[in-house]
Amino acid sequence: MEFEYLDRMSLTVLAEDSVLYESPYWGQHGVSFLIEAYRNNIKKNVLVDVGQNHEALLHNMQLLGINPVIIDSIVITHCHYDHTLGIAAMLKAIGKQDLPVIAHPGLFRLNFIDKPYLRHVGVMQADSRERIEANGGTLYLTDHPLQIMPGLITTGEVKRQTDFEEVGIALKTIVEGKIVEDDMKDDISLIAIFKGREIAIVTGCSHAGIVNIVKQSIEMTGLRKIKAIIGGLHLVEATMDRIKKTAAALSEFDIDLVSAGHCTGFNAQAELHNIFKDKFLPLQTGMKFEF
Repeated sequence: MEFEYLDRMSLTVLAEDSVLYESPYWGQHGVSFLIEAYRNNIKKNVLVDVGQNHEALLHNMQLLGINPVIIDSIVITHCHYDHTLGIAAMLKAIGKQDLPVIAHPGLFRLNFIDKPYLRHVGVMQADSRERIEANGGTLYLTDHPLQIMPGLITTGEVKRQTDFEEVGIALKTIVEGKIVEDDMKDDISLIAIFKGREIAIVTGCSHAGIVNIVKQSIEMTGLRKIKAIIGGLHLVEATMDRIKKTAAALSEFDIDLVSAGHCTGFNAQAELHNIFKDKFLPLQTGMKFEF
């Protein structure tokens, strides 16, 4: 499939577990990005995830001079609370009607852990389908790639192609009364396509596996040059064997920049820095990337 291209794009890290040195931003466990995409004199502002504290998110946006009313759509990368908690409140702050909220159809399922105790970690009741819609959101729930504008698309459900990647946490759900492992089919990412036949990939937690995500992005677009991978890679609890296999597999792609944080973990960040050298940056609240 031949895709059209963005003229340019910027990405601002609105929320992340850590913050830039000597900055006044508030950190939180979670991520949120603002993508500003430009094509043919049209600009669209896309909010990717909302972290888990909308007050901290709005605080950082105010410091960055970003008014929430500029947001044109929201992409939710997966169901977890540290990416979705407060989405209804954010929609109220945005104050629009029929604002697209893009996610996988499995977004609202029960998603839980049972260690160290039983706890739901998916979308909370305060951010139910009904409350999202009551606050102006229109849900676009699909497991297929969705074009937000020419040059900016979601991956849709990501195929599992590697033999060493995994969800990264022991998650469960209930299907027809039976408790089953939850393999996070709802984990989606965002692909930006540029005129130089290059792509950038924005992830939430990469529960689908970052190598799987890269492979799918290349297969979808037919483009092998990757300007950047930005987001969480969920290697925080991974074995060193898996971390090394992931970093080695990524090194086989033509990647200009990897900026990973949130659930990536120190060991994985260190290994990525070892492999990519100055092409690796730890992700931090307040960072801005221009493409």
